[in-house]
Amino acid sequence: MDKIFLKSDRLRILVNGIHAKSGGGVTYLKNILPILAEDPELELHLFIHQDQFQLFEIVDERIRVHLLDFSNGFFFNLVWEQFALPILARSMSIDVTVSPANYGPLMAPAQVIMLRNSLAVAGKETRPVKRLYWAGLTIMTALSLLTCRRAIAVSNYARKALTFGISRRLQNKVSVIYHGVRESFVPPETARSGKFLLAVSDIYVQKNLHTLINALGELRRTNPDIVLKLAGKAIDRGYLNELQNAIRVENLEDAVEFLGEMNSDQLLDLYQNCTAFVFPSTVETFGNPLVEAMACGAPIVSSNTAAMPEILGEAAIYFDPLNARDMAAQIDEILTNAELRQRLSDRALQRAALFSWRNTAQQTADVIKTVAPDRYQAIAKSVANSPVGGEPVETTS
Repeated sequence: MDKIFLKSDRLRILVNGIHAKSGGGVTYLKNILPILAEDPELELHLFIHQDQFQLFEIVDERIRVHLLDFSNGFFFNLVWEQFALPILARSMSIDVTVSPANYGPLMAPAQVIMLRNSLAVAGKETRPVKRLYWAGLTIMTALSLLTCRRAIAVSNYARKALTFGISRRLQNKVSVIYHGVRESFVPPETARSGKFLLAVSDIYVQKNLHTLINALGELRRTNPDIVLKLAGKAIDRGYLNELQNAIRVENLEDAVEFLGEMNSDQLLDLYQNCTAFVFPSTVETFGNPLVEAMACGAPIVSSNTAAMPEILGEAAIYFDPLNARDMAAQIDEILTNAELRQRLSDRALQRAALFSWRNTAQQTADVIKTVAPDRYQAIAKSVANSPVGGEPVETTS
């Protein structure tokens, strides 16, 4: 069955979701799309691979989900995105193409991209294939920034780090819109019962978990019962092997627990019961686990670099992420000082109130509507009179 898409009396949006495979990209789309779908002026079309569908759990009939059946690999994605997607978008009378990644289809109609993957990771990689990947990502980010209509940066740090010092005119394309936090992340009703450190992160080299392992070895000398729980998907299996070797060298087999990928309910239990939440990353443009931990009132000890101070403010104490002894010292301070933990918990709850997916969605919708102003003005008048939008018409080919 082929579909002929008649011109809609809503702004027709193509959401290019093929890069959202784990972590922040999936969290972003899962939370923002249902809220955007409430807007009577927008018609959403999400393109993802079949093997991504279970990640999104989207059952909202207002979101048209288009499942792709070709291989979900880098080369096939690149070819489809740069050549097939622009043609498809025009055949569907798409008004705005939204790619929630550093880059998207350069020839797609009225593109909006999202600056969220820090390119500084390239400097931390020694593996040739990975370095080649990050070099390609850097080039595609620069080209997409030049050709897009608007860009969204997930923090001021991301805006500064990913605009390559380009002209002020191009920087004016970029709006800073923070991610939000799910309303289900709330503080515990009773006192925290756990006696463990928690780190939530997919396993990549830039997450700096090896330094955290070294710091834990230092900590165990004065806190022999402390345990570290690591929640996150093992994306980089080579790096996971390095971590496991470091754990054996430090004799920490009984002190580190790899939990794997956790769902929201499981994460909530961890955030609510950890003694402290530790965030050792060296490269981060936002950090969704930070706002989740704050919303649950977790005492936080964090890296002092990248976007972390911007997101956390005074709701954390900080360490040098490249100094295991400093990391251990700050964690020890939070473990041994109950008054500090309570103060940080109170500050975390106050700070978390600044982050809302509804605010994120509203600001994102505002950006989308500025990309096609003439079309939007006509649609806004139409919606005021009749809220019913155009529907796709199915025809047999």
